[in-house]
Amino acid sequence: MPITAEIIDTAAACPTSDAFARDVLRGLSRQQKSLSSAWFYDDRGSRLFEEITRLDEYYLTRCEREILSAHAPQIGQRLSREPFRVLEIGAGDGHKTQILLRQFVEQGLDFEYVPIDICQRSIVDLVDKLRRTIRGEFLVRGIVAEYQDALDVLRSHRPMRNLVLFLGSSIGNFNHTQARRFLRGLRDSLAPGDLALIGFDLKKDPHVLQRAYDDSAGVTREFNLNLLDRINRELGGAFDRRFFQHQAAYNSPEACMESFLLSTTAQSVRIEALEQSFDFAPWEAIKVECSYKYDPQLIQSLAAASGFRPVQRFSDARQYFTDSLWTAIP
Repeated sequence: MPITAEIIDTAAACPTSDAFARDVLRGLSRQQKSLSSAWFYDDRGSRLFEEITRLDEYYLTRCEREILSAHAPQIGQRLSREPFRVLEIGAGDGHKTQILLRQFVEQGLDFEYVPIDICQRSIVDLVDKLRRTIRGEFLVRGIVAEYQDALDVLRSHRPMRNLVLFLGSSIGNFNHTQARRFLRGLRDSLAPGDLALIGFDLKKDPHVLQRAYDDSAGVTREFNLNLLDRINRELGGAFDRRFFQHQAAYNSPEACMESFLLSTTAQSVRIEALEQSFDFAPWEAIKVECSYKYDPQLIQSLAAASGFRPVQRFSDARQYFTDSLWTAIP
């Protein structure tokens, strides 16, 4: 039977350009200039990130594919024979999630899939890919929305058991305080016994991390610079990428990979939508990403602080990455 699908775009209710403009104004007005990594993923940014995931240096996607391929049957066995919802926050192209969905179909489980992503093209492409690659009958309800709107989706859908997917190293984009706040909000949207499968990039040799975030082909550099291009396209910015340099560095005390765009010269950049110019000193940095790395103790404490209990941990052979399965506790 064919997959039934619908796509809901929330952009009309919350225009992306307004939120983007507010974030850019706030970030570039700080003493330490910054831009949120949430804005990487316009259509071009999403395509570039998919290219990053195929790079030899970028181990994260391969590790998680290994984990899901090996343990999808065990995850399926954790779910009852009653209908359930698979809700994925930041679905992207969904190529890893297909491993789980295919397994659930093979196990004869009754479920619907709700992928949420900020990029409409990603949702449209994902729905088309699922129709072509999975032979089974289930509903796909794709939603174009930001992370925070995922919690409203959970509250508004009809009651059924949930398996929430937050894969990749997305949780690492939050600092520890933000991660607790986000996951606490997630827990408050769930019922006791609901499950969450969360991806954590583990602490490891900084040289491995450095190569993953500053690849030899320069795709990550292009991915980061696209954020300036997006400001130019959508907000009338005058950034000249020739005068910015990508830098990635490991912050050992914080166990965090940090990415910056460095202004290579003194310059002033006008952004028409903000009716403002922003001055840069030579080698002044715009911080564009933080990716926190975890160990088992940190994962355990984060779960407890967020209202969850870890029930199973799945890791790749090199112990580079883990997908931790949590249950919501009363």
